[in-house]
Amino acid sequence: MMWLLFSCLLACTGKLVSGSCPLLEMSPPRVVVRFGDSLSANCTSSSHQTEGMGWESPYGGVDLTPGVSSLPFKMNSVPDWVIEPMCYVNLLDGEQCVKTLPVTVYKMPDSVSLKHFNSMVEGQQYSIQCDIVNVAPARNLYVLWHKGNKVLLSQNFDESRPSPVNKSSVFNVTAHRDNDGTEIWCEAKLNLWPEKQGPPMMSSEPHKVTVLYPPTFFEPANKTLEFSRGKNMTLNCTARGNPLPSYRWQFPNFTKVWLKSQDENRPILSRPFELPGVYTCTASNSQATVTKYFTVSEAPRDRTTFGVIVGVCVTLGVLLFIAGVYFVTPNGTFSCNKGGYQRGTPSGPV
Repeated sequence: MMWLLFSCLLACTGKLVSGSCPLLEMSPPRVVVRFGDSLSANCTSSSHQTEGMGWESPYGGVDLTPGVSSLPFKMNSVPDWVIEPMCYVNLLDGEQCVKTLPVTVYKMPDSVSLKHFNSMVEGQQYSIQCDIVNVAPARNLYVLWHKGNKVLLSQNFDESRPSPVNKSSVFNVTAHRDNDGTEIWCEAKLNLWPEKQGPPMMSSEPHKVTVLYPPTFFEPANKTLEFSRGKNMTLNCTARGNPLPSYRWQFPNFTKVWLKSQDENRPILSRPFELPGVYTCTASNSQATVTKYFTVSEAPRDRTTFGVIVGVCVTLGVLLFIAGVYFVTPNGTFSCNKGGYQRGTPSGPV
């Protein structure tokens, strides 16, 4: 378009046309404008040996104006996606200098949204899509993927069309339980020069990730415990999972305790110890069932008191035996003076 206009000027005036004129300066040097908004710029010539200045544009050009070194250009509403207003100056030697004002016309997206899954299964890969509708120019579009306060991915697009288009960005993720409950969203940004004139970013609604995963026990899967009979014991079968696990207990032997506890659906069981053996707990959800085994044995009894009683009894027995040797007479009577006493012999004169 610009070169066609140059050719027309050259054909109509017979003057040399320069596409980049060092004598002219634009203010601002570049323009970023939203489609439909107004545009204004100023062109200044550093040479005073001119016949005049003007602006060439199909949208509100300015005719050759003599005797000026600075000439403004204005559009009340930008009506097209490609506009190339050109400032020119006619020099006294017959040459013409021309400089084009770089203009970027943009349009923010109509919407930025996510296409996602209601829930994911741990270990499987999923593609989440971010749709950006009716944005221009797409060559300046960047999509940022966020998870919490982290940027996961940045993507730009190879797009030559200046008019609005629809674009999609795809983020591939492998579901993991650590992502359960986190929020993911995408953000559309037009990187335009200069940045201070760039529009604000647009974000999708955040999506809260739901990851389904099988139960995993917080404590080791199998445990060996010792309890004293009749004392309270606690068995912890708590597991992490999504959906929340349900629990079922089984006890050693078909006892009344087992029959009463078939409907147990608690992760932690606390009851008096009655029988040694293997106590089994299963944690189940839609993803899997896992089992935990508690091998419970009876703790050795405290023998200290029993030993003291036995020791006392033995000691008493020994003492009684010694007493019997020294103080019991042959005829079975007890005497404190065994050596001086004879059966049937008077102890004094008659």
